[in-house]
Amino acid sequence: MTDDYLARIGQLIRDARQHRGWTQSQLAEALGTSQSAVNRIERGNQNISLEMIARISEALDSEIVSLGYSGPMHLRVVGGRRLSGSIDVKTSKNACVALLCASLLNSGRTVLRRVARIEEVFRLLEVLGSVGVRTRWLNDAGDLEIVPPAELDLDAMDADAARRTRSIIMFLGPLLHRTDAFRLPYAGGCDLGTRTVQPHMIALRRFGLDVTATEGVYHAEVDRSVTPDRPIVLTERGDTVTENALLAAARYDGVTVIRNASSNYMVQDLCFFLEQLGVRVEGIGSTTLTVHGVAEIDRDVDYSPSEDPVEAMSLIAAAVVTESELTVRRVPVEFLEIELAVLEEMGLDVDRSAEYAADNGRTRLTDLTVRPSKLEAPIDKIHPMPFPGLNIDNVPFFAAIAASAQGQSLIHDWVYDNRAIYLTDLNRLGGRLQLLDPHRVLVEGPTRWRAAEMMCPPALRPAVVVLLAMLAAEGTSVLRNVYVINRGYEDLAERLNEVGAQIETFRDI
Repeated sequence: MTDDYLARIGQLIRDARQHRGWTQSQLAEALGTSQSAVNRIERGNQNISLEMIARISEALDSEIVSLGYSGPMHLRVVGGRRLSGSIDVKTSKNACVALLCASLLNSGRTVLRRVARIEEVFRLLEVLGSVGVRTRWLNDAGDLEIVPPAELDLDAMDADAARRTRSIIMFLGPLLHRTDAFRLPYAGGCDLGTRTVQPHMIALRRFGLDVTATEGVYHAEVDRSVTPDRPIVLTERGDTVTENALLAAARYDGVTVIRNASSNYMVQDLCFFLEQLGVRVEGIGSTTLTVHGVAEIDRDVDYSPSEDPVEAMSLIAAAVVTESELTVRRVPVEFLEIELAVLEEMGLDVDRSAEYAADNGRTRLTDLTVRPSKLEAPIDKIHPMPFPGLNIDNVPFFAAIAASAQGQSLIHDWVYDNRAIYLTDLNRLGGRLQLLDPHRVLVEGPTRWRAAEMMCPPALRPAVVVLLAMLAAEGTSVLRNVYVINRGYEDLAERLNEVGAQIETFRDI
């Protein structure tokens, strides 16, 4: 074992010991050895057997070394620090993945500007590459070029990458125009409970798509004689359902009316992109979309997706729970109006700059400066509604915010089966959250946050909420296996560090 590895193992052992609050003598007593031996181990000056590593791991209740694979990424958070300065909101994760799927409609070259470098995007790029689509990053700014082949090799699809993203379901809409039969792996992503894909199937059936599911695979066949001869009424006003219907309608050579459509931010970005492809979309921002499709699309297009309102809400929440003065720049304010109204009613001190246009020329942005505030629990429950209501993905952040407020707050996350359960992980950090049923959580504030070591929740937004609470907690916390955060946020830890946080990324050896 090299001196470098001994030093790295020693540092991991020292960090785990200090996190537990033990002295070297206490660890030595648990191991049946001397304090000087523990000191040598932590300094990397003593050979150490795998048996001893296992004993230390058991004593400290911390996995010191993982063998045989590249271990997961973890975060070590020194909390209780105030944030300051300004931080920019990145482009929308959900818009970017929709636009990657939409690029399959185009036979020409697509350039997307400032694409979020996140795991969800990487998985889709792996899938696209496996079927023959050429993609390349043009620069460090995240500009991405996408060039499709004349024929997609769908039999070569990377099934493992496809199963790790829910977004793969949005391949159905574009692919039904490219081939008469194809297969897709089941959609994966966050663990949010059972979510039916039936609304997708009902909408796409109107374009002749018939799907059967066997052994983890969707088997799709297309009947070209079937066309949407009357308006499509979505049985769920979902974002991806609406996007799938739009993608199918874009290359239907006729007019498609989609009712009960989502008018959320990623849907609007997709509509703006489709317009650049030559597809006319009426009713953008409303629940009725009229799509004038074209049979063939072969254009070189250059498009800039707008900023992410959910990331903006994350950063606002970070300022609130750490009692910081922080300016969050490039906030897509039209998609946060209800959230800001609720926060201001709770007593949040926040200033807005004049509005200005996003790079897509359509979305309204503003800069928000959040200041330390004495918050009171809202009188009404906090619950999501389709846009222009409070965004479904912003509900979890109100758990940490409500925990910072005086009084009791009721959070009702009616959309997902499991997500509210994960919010009770905040209790490990000193929160007082009571799960009333799988959808409702009662939050008691204010909270004296305390440091803890814990596994990352398997759902994206609750995972970030836990990280934000760790920022507020005095002492050193460890959040293990943060892949789910990397699915939806680009360099979040590094960017928070730039405004005063102290977060270290590490892996087990």
